[in-house]
Amino acid sequence: MATVSLRKIEKQYDNKFKAVHSIDLDIRDGEFMVFVGPSGCAKSTTLRMIAGLEDITSGEIRIGNRVVNGLPPKDRRIAMVFQNYALYPHKTVFDNMAFGLKMQKWPKDEIKRRVIEAAEKLEITDLLYRKPKEMSGGQRQRVAVGRAIVRKPEVFLFDEPLSNLDAKLRVSMRVKIAQLHKSLKDEGSPATMIYVTHDQTEALTLGDRICVLNQGKIMQVDTPSNLYNKPANKFVASFIGSPAMNLVDTVIREKNGQLYVDITNDVRILIPLEKQQVLREYIDKPVCFGIRPEHINIANADDTINVVTGNLTVVENMGNEKYIYFSVGGKELIARVNNQNISTKDIGTSIRFNLNTEFCHIFDFYSEVNLTQD
Repeated sequence: MATVSLRKIEKQYDNKFKAVHSIDLDIRDGEFMVFVGPSGCAKSTTLRMIAGLEDITSGEIRIGNRVVNGLPPKDRRIAMVFQNYALYPHKTVFDNMAFGLKMQKWPKDEIKRRVIEAAEKLEITDLLYRKPKEMSGGQRQRVAVGRAIVRKPEVFLFDEPLSNLDAKLRVSMRVKIAQLHKSLKDEGSPATMIYVTHDQTEALTLGDRICVLNQGKIMQVDTPSNLYNKPANKFVASFIGSPAMNLVDTVIREKNGQLYVDITNDVRILIPLEKQQVLREYIDKPVCFGIRPEHINIANADDTINVVTGNLTVVENMGNEKYIYFSVGGKELIARVNNQNISTKDIGTSIRFNLNTEFCHIFDFYSEVNLTQD
């Protein structure tokens, strides 16, 4: 068990490109921390610096009470699971899982005990004497995880471990990794895990907390619930959530003491009273209005406030719900509804929608900071 602390971590390459910009982050003992962000945001680079596989340009990395900047990976008490499994093709599952312990000259009985214990956790006991080529991708990835478990490291590092698996296997392995973290905690030996992914579903379902990265900078570190419901800025709001949050560049207006935003020249949306006070200094200034698709519903006949009429452009049937794409004055919006009466035959028609602005967000146009965050 160990905390991981990053202080002013930077990574700059010989060509002067700076990949990581002064990252500060504290990962708690036994926490499951997920790094998520778009391709090129430096999430894997940051993980590799923690592992010692990538040199840092400046800053300090601590694992537990030790500064590990100058330590090689083998001395950092970490175990890493890679995207490509990195198994020895000529060795059995047992020998792959035992390899690290054999190199450290552990007693044979202890090696066997640890390998069998890990295999039972991951339900791969019947595979111990197969070779990697005789197994599926999901089974190979479980072996790679098992190889990390047997070492009983202070920190587990996962670098997009499920990205090579099909959708069904990804779900299965995601559950296995979550169960592993819980079982280690229940056994009294909680493991600190740092997990890199570009898949926000993995991030939201696995992480105790999530670190959202973009262009080598931390955008927000928070619980999955807070990232979704209280995004700190426009980037987090747009990146977390599927479908993405609706974002409309607009201007705050005042009429009869009330604050509004104009979706179009003739469509005005009232801002909730509890959000108005913090926005008064932004009257007649540009902002970005955000609202999630599930907070846009098909309007009832008697709805009159915060109603827009949209022209349907796409209807996606997701089974128990539908994503409805519609345009209002040339601006595209998405609603997520349970209404089973809407179908592709309605494309091209006009439908009235109600915006539940209790859950809306207003972002500064220039800094992109969430002005209405609690």
